Formats: sequence, C-alpha cells, structure tokens
Amino acid sequence: MSTIKSISDIRRYFHNNKEPVYFISATNFNLLGIGDWVGNFRHINYIDCFDGKQKNVFVPKEKFPRDFESIEDINNYLLEHKEVIDYLQSRGGTGTAAFLMFDEHTEEICEQLGLKIAFPPAKLRSRMDNKIETVRIGNKVGVPSVPNVLAKVDSYEHLTEVSKPLNTTDLVIQSAYGDSGHTTFFVSNEDEYYKYAEEIEAEPEVKIMKRINCRGSAIEACTTRCGTVVGPLMTELVGFKALTPYKGGWCGNEMFSGAFSQEVRDKAREYTFQYGEALREEGYRGYFELDFLIDQDTEEVFLGELNPRVTGASSLTNVAAFAHSDVPLFLFHLLEFSGEDFDVDIEELNERWSHPESIDSWSQLVIKHTDESVDLLTKAPESGVWKMAGDGSISYDHYSYHPHAAESEQEAFFMRISGVGDFRYEGADLGILITRGRLMDDDFQLTPRAKAWIDGIRGQFSGQALQDPAVEAVAVNHAIGGGNFKIL
Repeated sequence: MSTIKSISDIRRYFHNNKEPVYFISATNFNLLGIGDWVGNFRHINYIDCFDGKQKNVFVPKEKFPRDFESIEDINNYLLEHKEVIDYLQSRGGTGTAAFLMFDEHTEEICEQLGLKIAFPPAKLRSRMDNKIETVRIGNKVGVPSVPNVLAKVDSYEHLTEVSKPLNTTDLVIQSAYGDSGHTTFFVSNEDEYYKYAEEIEAEPEVKIMKRINCRGSAIEACTTRCGTVVGPLMTELVGFKALTPYKGGWCGNEMFSGAFSQEVRDKAREYTFQYGEALREEGYRGYFELDFLIDQDTEEVFLGELNPRVTGASSLTNVAAFAHSDVPLFLFHLLEFSGEDFDVDIEELNERWSHPESIDSWSQLVIKHTDESVDLLTKAPESGVWKMAGDGSISYDHYSYHPHAAESEQEAFFMRISGVGDFRYEGADLGILITRGRLMDDDFQLTPRAKAWIDGIRGQFSGQALQDPAVEAVAVNHAIGGGNFKIL
C-alpha cells in the first residue's frame, strides 16, 4: 500500500483491514464502538456485559474459580483459557492484541500464541506509569506539577521536615503506583497521617504536594511518528459519595466545549502535545492520558498524572463529534503499530479538533456499590438504552452496544458490569452510564438529572443477604483481595 496521507486513507485502510485485531480485557467498555471502524475487530472479555447479544464480543463459557488481584491477572487467565485459544485459532491464529493493562507474562503468552501487542513493552509502560517519573518527565519539558517534593517518608516528623519547602501542612501524598482514591492520601495533621502511615512509609519514595483548590480534568492523546494527536479537555467526576466509596476516586467524566476557560483549554492542549513529544523521546509511543489539576484561584494548569494506555475516558474521546467527522483517536494508535507507512498532517488535525464546534457534549458515570454491605445479586439491569420519564423514573427501552443510541438527554446508554450471581461489595463496579449533555453544574456538583439516573440505576439491582458465615467470609475475601480493584 502507498503511504497513508489523509483521514480518508486511514478510514479506508481500517475498513479494509483483514488481520484480526483484539481488545482483551475484563470488559469492552474502554473501546466501545471501535469495531464499527476497524474490520476484523473483536473483544475478548471475562465479563459478559451484553448477555451474549453483542456479536463481536467473545466471552468463554466455562469459568474457573479464581481470585484475581489485577486486570493483568484477568488478561493472562483469558489468554491461557482453552476456549480463547480455540477462538484465536479459528480466526487464523495470528493477529494484533491491545490491552488496558498487561505485564511481561502477557507478552510471553502472546508470543507463544502468535499475537503482536499494539503497545510499547510492559517494562517501559510500567516506568512511564510511575507517578514520580511522571513529574520528572514533565519538569524536563516545562510541564509543571503542583508544587511538590519527592521523598522517602519515615514518620510524621520526617514528613513535616521534608515538606518545609511547600510552606504548608495541608498536603496530598501519592505513591508511585495505584488507582486514584486508593493511593492518594490527604494529610493536614498528625492524626490524619497515622490513618495512612503504614502505606506511606512502605513506599521507597512518595510525591508530597501542596494541597490546592483545584478541579480535576483529563485529556487523551496519541504520540505517533508524525507528532502527538491531542483530544479535548474533559472535566472529571471525583469522590462523589453517590458513586464511589473512595474520597479521591475517579467516577466519571464530562466532555463539552466550554470545559474551563479557553486559556485553560489551550494551555492543557499545549502541555499535552509537549508531554507526548517527550514520551516519544523516552521510547514510548501510542495512546496515553494526562490528568491535569486546574487551580480555581489562579487558573494555573498543573500536571496530575500520566496513564500510558487507554483509560475510562476513552469511551467518550472515541465517540465525540470530532472522532466521527475524522476518525477515533484510537485508530492513530493502531496505525502507529500497524507497520504501515503514514505521513499525516498532525498540526492541521489538532487545530481542527481544538475548535468548540468539533466537541459535542457527553457525560459518563461510573456507578460503584458504596455501602459496606456484602450480598449476592439476584437482579441486575440489562445493558442498552434506558429512558427517563418526567418524574425521574427510568425504564429499559431497547438493546444497543453503542452510546450514540442514546439520542437525547432523556436517554442514556447503560453498560452493566455486575450481574446476577455476582457478589456486591463495597467498591464493586455496578456499571457505567453514558448520556448526552452535562451531569455536573458549573460548581462541579451533580445535577438533579445525574442524581435521578444514579438512583434509578441503583434501584434496578437487588441482592440477597448472605446468611451462611462461610459464604460471607468468601465474599468478603473476594471484596478485599480478589475483586476490589478497578477493572475499567
């Protein structure tokens, strides 16, 4: 094939794609709808969110009891499952695999199966995923972080000593790895420190930040040989008790053209481009996401963290107006790993994607079980399009696999994660709701519509209390050890 030079060339190339491409993960949430753009694209998942209705999703029928500790564990389990191996063989036995998370064992299995991984090596991804390394890379290229110090902490006295340059005792402490809400600690006095002392002191180095009055935001991008393609700046929903039990836990996003001021949006896009170019210098290429913290008092833009992968925000990035008028951001990632020669005008594309008219309004809610109770689900809602009546009640309308099927703000696409027969425990992902329009107001509080959707979806779940102490012990162990990690 000749050099790919235009958006129409990219569309045609992927439409005609013959080589199998797989997204292997616990669910297909992160890349919803990508199969509409890429020929021979399939999802291989552990959880059947669509009750067998979605034809490009393969879920092995036989499940072997396992306590998974990570998404990598789930993916390795899938790749070593006989039904999955047979499925791969039935489709030619070769192809390209993409993951939300993978490790070096995943790489070994893929090599044995004849699958190419469309991501940089796991070792490099792990280094880039380190929050301490994120700060250092940003500092090198002029992408500032919130005022911070990096140090090993041995005690509260030691913390106050090493954090003196910040001129405050109101601190936010993060470990190098871990999901937001699990490894982010808010410390303003000795009593608060001792709540988290064991976890903080176990780390070889932590990031100690001055606490600022900020709003969270997210922006996804893809660094390619032609430059870094940058998506829109999205607001983040963080720590809402109606959605998550974790104080700093991510629980959704909003995408709309007026997210923050034009100056803030431009600065975030500029920083993202600079960071993407720096990642390429480090040897990393492909899809990534940056969290930015926007200081509400000064409108300064600070680097929060790097996620070197597709993320929970990808479901919005890849369904927006700019994605459908051109191509989804993830296609640039696949193109970078395709081996094809391409020379696309990234500057012109970024300019077009920065225009407000390229960004329509979408929001998503990640709904977790927030009670401390543990029970067994006996009823769960179907995935598909749900409608809201004038009184705020909701009802199932029809099956769909794509958020675009929700045509108005009175409709929403809901993708169920926890189903009948699953344990419902504190922090368990119940499902994701995606709808048009905003779900937060200008003060970053949930709107009445958001609250009605949350209450309505929660009302579709029912559980049976666990009477048998032995069964309850198994469930609690699942919640604490095997199941209580982010699968999105």
